[in-house]
Amino acid sequence: MRDLPTGFDERWIPDALTAWDIDTATLTHAPVGFGDHHWRITDTSGWGWFATVADLEHKTFLGADPETVLTRLEGAMDTAARLREDQGLDFVVAPLRSADGSTVRPIGGRYALSVLPWVEGESGGFGDTLPAERRDRVLLALAELHRSARPRGIRELPVGLEGTDLLFSAVADPGGLGDQGPFSTRVGGLLAEHGDVLMERLTGFERGAAGVDRSRSVVTHGEPHPGNLLWCDGRPRLVDWDTVGVAAPERDLWPFADDPEALDRYTEGSGLVPDRDLLDLYRLRWDLRDVVEFVDLFAGPHGHGPDTERAYRGLVELLARLEDED
Repeated sequence: MRDLPTGFDERWIPDALTAWDIDTATLTHAPVGFGDHHWRITDTSGWGWFATVADLEHKTFLGADPETVLTRLEGAMDTAARLREDQGLDFVVAPLRSADGSTVRPIGGRYALSVLPWVEGESGGFGDTLPAERRDRVLLALAELHRSARPRGIRELPVGLEGTDLLFSAVADPGGLGDQGPFSTRVGGLLAEHGDVLMERLTGFERGAAGVDRSRSVVTHGEPHPGNLLWCDGRPRLVDWDTVGVAAPERDLWPFADDPEALDRYTEGSGLVPDRDLLDLYRLRWDLRDVVEFVDLFAGPHGHGPDTERAYRGLVELLARLEDED
């Protein structure tokens, strides 16, 4: 994210970091990723840290209200910490615990802070294509994750999408988005243009989700794409664990669905055979969830900047892709 969070005061971060016994010397906004906001921290002894700030009002995959989102975010961060602490999964870049043992600290009313170790490594982008060797290493890490025991308190994730009520309402009445910001009218026009196909995709997804066999569920990351990978000495490390939860393994595997041989190697490492229909279902789920997130963003007060421009372009591309799918 390139824009600073709405109504956010960066001075809140050093104050909050004292809960981790971090005495901040430098604080640098890091314009990386999309959704959460990030800062690089250096303490007075020269150690580096990575701080992530989540907007509790715009995280629909975790809940419809800030209180629910905070509770589930705390659960997800605790789960990631336990995967690292209790099961020794060294590819998990987990949040650090504060002095009182918590992994998340609310700040500024609508935001929450997590602190991670600073990890030197090669990062990537969401749309990057992994070379075969790296792809196989990621799949082996996922196989290890999927074989792991369920940490205490891990969330059982629904197959169905959360937060679709707003989307259904917006498609039924695109003008109802009002004038919350510079993109509201344009987004309403997109929903009017693509609404029929979008509803068709949503209802088709819901039919498929209703028939998913939950007995195959495993511990999943949720977003193991190249943008959430750090490469350290040729080995992948996974970041952004707010999506962690128990679900079908295909939730993590659909990005690799176009390479059957790679999935065969995953099967050798995990003992699990991916289901083609579920790979397609979770690919569709990914696109629909992004539509929900973007519409949620533009249905509320928003400005014009690099992040909203990027979100609008993403919504245009998503709706066009959903139109083109068979």
